[in-house]
Amino acid sequence: MKKLRVGVLCGGKSTEHEVSLWSAKNVLESLDRERFEPVLIAIDRDGQWFLPEATKTTLPTGLTDVTRRTGGDADVMLRPESHGQMVATSGEEQRLDVVFPVLHGGFGEDGTIQGLLRLSGVPFVGAGVLGSAIGMDKDVMKRLLREAGIPVARFLAIRQGTAPSYESVVASLGSPFFLKPANAGSSVGVHKVRSESEYDEALVDAFLYDTKVLLEEYIVGREIEVSVLGNDQPEASVPGEIIPTKEFYTYEAKYLDEAGARLEIPAELPEDMVKRFQSLACQAFQVLECAGLARVDFFLRENGEILVNEINTLPGFTARSMYPKLWEASGLSSPDLMTRLIDLAIERTTKEQALRTTYRSKIKD
Repeated sequence: MKKLRVGVLCGGKSTEHEVSLWSAKNVLESLDRERFEPVLIAIDRDGQWFLPEATKTTLPTGLTDVTRRTGGDADVMLRPESHGQMVATSGEEQRLDVVFPVLHGGFGEDGTIQGLLRLSGVPFVGAGVLGSAIGMDKDVMKRLLREAGIPVARFLAIRQGTAPSYESVVASLGSPFFLKPANAGSSVGVHKVRSESEYDEALVDAFLYDTKVLLEEYIVGREIEVSVLGNDQPEASVPGEIIPTKEFYTYEAKYLDEAGARLEIPAELPEDMVKRFQSLACQAFQVLECAGLARVDFFLRENGEILVNEINTLPGFTARSMYPKLWEASGLSSPDLMTRLIDLAIERTTKEQALRTTYRSKIKD
């Protein structure tokens, strides 16, 4: 059987550049080499695509330096409507059968790279343009969830120059409250605000990362996460619980500090509540136009109320990431998970490419 050539995109022009590299390492190690031939494509911090020289002979086991350019690296690009034809500066061309964009944050999971891949006509893992853009914008995401009757915490969205007073925010959301960039991930720019001085400082920091900022009610409760897999008929994993040892689940706790949080997999929950989480996760996945994969994050109040916090359409695949861990606890190994994700990408693209793109009127002249 001919191996499928899988383009693994990593790095990127995002605050989550390093997280992407850690995720890509685990994706590469998990791909079934009997079925897939990986092609590592690095994206540097300026957004330039290239083939790392080292990967011509072997894929590196550590990717921390793979997005630093060397003299032997060849720039590459995907040709529009080429069905995965990739052209290098050397003039060399090679075909990709599917792309796995192991990219997090801006220019990776916000619909931009998905639009490029869609124009190329190549199947790709994860949500399309619309689902990716919705999942990235926490304000739009929460408004759509609320419209669908899915419970979310109270929130406000503000833009630069329109920030309400600290007193008015407390009147709407209570104190403390969270302040974060509307379009960012991995807890970058997130602040727990308890005073007017903290509010002013948090606004300045959050607006470094986005032009829109979200203010959210502080929820006292457990943090539960569920992984979702599928296209039109998604499936949910067993729920897991994040138990932070710090004040909240920071970037450092997620990726750098092993003692920053404890992961309880599966979460200790009664069976009826497990089903509620799984049902809500799949419902949110469909309402937000997702495909392939997503991780849905919840809050569970002491009174049993469940709130959807957010959805992540390209969750991490690092050694500490919940998405693959939850599927492993559900009986799906990492190699089988990668294979399933690639199969889902091809399945979705096959359906999309069967749709008509021309129209011929049935009315005769």
